[in-house]
Amino acid sequence: MEHTILHWVSQYGYFAIFSLLMLGIVGVPVPDETLLVLTGYLVFKGRLQMVPAIASAISGSICGITLSYMIGRTGGYYLIHRYGPKVHITPEKLQRAERWVDRYGKWGLSIGYFIPGVRHLTALTAGAARMQYHLFAAFAYSGGALWSTTFIIAGFFFEKEWMKSPASVHREALIAGGGLACFLLLYYLATKIHSRCK
Repeated sequence: MEHTILHWVSQYGYFAIFSLLMLGIVGVPVPDETLLVLTGYLVFKGRLQMVPAIASAISGSICGITLSYMIGRTGGYYLIHRYGPKVHITPEKLQRAERWVDRYGKWGLSIGYFIPGVRHLTALTAGAARMQYHLFAAFAYSGGALWSTTFIIAGFFFEKEWMKSPASVHREALIAGGGLACFLLLYYLATKIHSRCK
């Protein structure tokens, strides 16, 4: 799969980054982190430029998560329940995303990007719950920007390791992303506790 994505991004450049990431966020089985790490690697090799690559990734993630939000908000949630298993969206995954958004609210949209199996469904849940668009956009878009940038930079700096072991770099990038998600979660909990103590 890595070689296929590398070929597509090498051939179609920023359009491939945007399109694949948008489809991946909506739920098409695209290995999102691998795509982003490969993008960073191609930036290191001089095949792509950093700023347009990051802009394409952020735009793709924003379009994908907005589409998921609109599907959830316009009644597509019913269709997801009925036909979701055909595109690997099981009731268990949907319930997990619902619990995640219920527990962390709008922050779940930002942190959810770093949790495989959650980022694809948090926007559907937020849309179905009629979360106000400006709140959704603020947290979902900032989370997408942070997530995209983190993995592209990881691919840029881990280029030698990527050539030796793509799986290893993917794992390290997930660990880094998970650490960042934990930091964001701790910050959220700290601000919540602080506001209660006032």
